[in-house]
Amino acid sequence: AGYLAIAPDLFFRYGDPASFSSPQHLKNELVGKVADREVLADLDHAANWAATHGGDLRRLGLTGFCWGGRIAWLYATHNPQLQAAVAWYGHLHPQITLRQPVTPVDTAASLTAPVLGLYGALDPMITAENVALMQQALRAANSDSEIITYPDAGHAFHADYRPNYHAESAQDGWQRMLEWFGRHGVAPAHPGS
Repeated sequence: AGYLAIAPDLFFRYGDPASFSSPQHLKNELVGKVADREVLADLDHAANWAATHGGDLRRLGLTGFCWGGRIAWLYATHNPQLQAAVAWYGHLHPQITLRQPVTPVDTAASLTAPVLGLYGALDPMITAENVALMQQALRAANSDSEIITYPDAGHAFHADYRPNYHAESAQDGWQRMLEWFGRHGVAPAHPGS
């Protein structure tokens, strides 16, 4: 789509995600050890790297999936240079820990960039109640953020390597993401190049 895109290794301090035998083992032994403050700082470093390698911080956008979707919500409260974010089925109200001390619901009033949340109505981990709670928090904050819920999709509906992949929702979400970025000034410098 013409973007300068960076996929930073946000787990490098704690291990290689490919070395874990199951998603649950990965979550417990790696993802759960990563502190929000480290991730937000790493994303700041990635943005600064982009700025020195042809990127334009005036068009800074972020997207993330699952754990990264939660981080997209949090980063939209952290970096005032962020123009827009898209959170794909990011947990909205997970259990608070020392490493993850806030939830996206807690930070809805602090968003400095609009976030598009893409969720599956059949997701057993992110319930309709969690989505409704986030929507309520966004309305109370008079936020420009928006949540789309796909009625036939579950968790990780964009992961085409998993059985719960839902092509129609994934394709629609991808198009909505590109439109969201364009609407909020995160268009690539040279589209299609």
